[in-house]
Amino acid sequence: MALLALATAPACVPGPTPDVPPTPTPGPNERDPRMDAYYQLGPDSQAQPGVPRGRILGPTYLPSSVFPGTQHTYFVYVPAQYDPARPTPVIVFNDGQAMMAEPGDVQAQNVLDNLIYRREIPVMLGVFINPGRRPDQPEPTPNDWGDKTTIRADEYNPPTDRYARVIVDELMPALEKSYNISPDPDLHAIMGASSGGCAAFGVAWFRPDRFHKVLTFVGSFTDIRGEYVYPELVASSERKPLRIFLQDGRNDNRNPTNPNKDWFLQNVRLVEQLTRKGYDVNYAWGIGNHGQKQGGAILPDMMRWLWRDQPVSTDPNDRAERAFRQPAPGRTQL
Repeated sequence: MALLALATAPACVPGPTPDVPPTPTPGPNERDPRMDAYYQLGPDSQAQPGVPRGRILGPTYLPSSVFPGTQHTYFVYVPAQYDPARPTPVIVFNDGQAMMAEPGDVQAQNVLDNLIYRREIPVMLGVFINPGRRPDQPEPTPNDWGDKTTIRADEYNPPTDRYARVIVDELMPALEKSYNISPDPDLHAIMGASSGGCAAFGVAWFRPDRFHKVLTFVGSFTDIRGEYVYPELVASSERKPLRIFLQDGRNDNRNPTNPNKDWFLQNVRLVEQLTRKGYDVNYAWGIGNHGQKQGGAILPDMMRWLWRDQPVSTDPNDRAERAFRQPAPGRTQL
């Protein structure tokens, strides 16, 4: 009887579907926040229990002769495993105030903590340098990167060697006074986002004698002070000993009427030319807007790729190689 009742019961008919207004489709130059919604920081970008935390020292103020009358503020991340007796790799983060902000879209110091601890990248110093400014100008912040209030646009965007001179001739000597930095350019990296990405690429491009590794998020390789010329420079120049990882989104400031002002198109052009020239290049094209959401989410993987050839012992009896990187002797965990 129970089976008969089930067999003869009327089918459940769903009620009417409520009217949901369709999401408007943004125009070609409009920002769609949905495109960034699924890019979230993972565990490698967050502080983890038991992982020794590096120290962030600063601020330090660096006067500039390349841009007279200005100065740069920088902070130095010193990992818990840093040994002053050993020459150490270094990575420089342009727009340092945004790359180290917590909470933030990148939190690069946490990435360094976690990957160094697990031996996935070498022990390295991290330098977070802000755009230059005059004494009467405000310090850039994670919410205002300083395009209209500092000299950021003047030093990051023009495809010249001026910002490379800031990093190589001013910042590096200052760092070398306090830290044992390896002289090997294979162990020098620089990264940046947007115009900071252009500046990072420019440092390695104009000074490959000092920097071989580059990471960029949503690089502004467009008609901002002529930044769209890099693909042609790559094509017309001998290949340089650089390793480069570029990230961008298909919704990054598109411009169907002017290719020189199309952020995504220009990133693709640069990768294509680097590939043709035989560079050690990698890239990640997502669907995001102009910003750090995807770049921050994949920074740990970008770092693993960039430093993939760190020395590795294959000795099965090498217990240190198989262990976590603990704090250096004499260092206490903060």
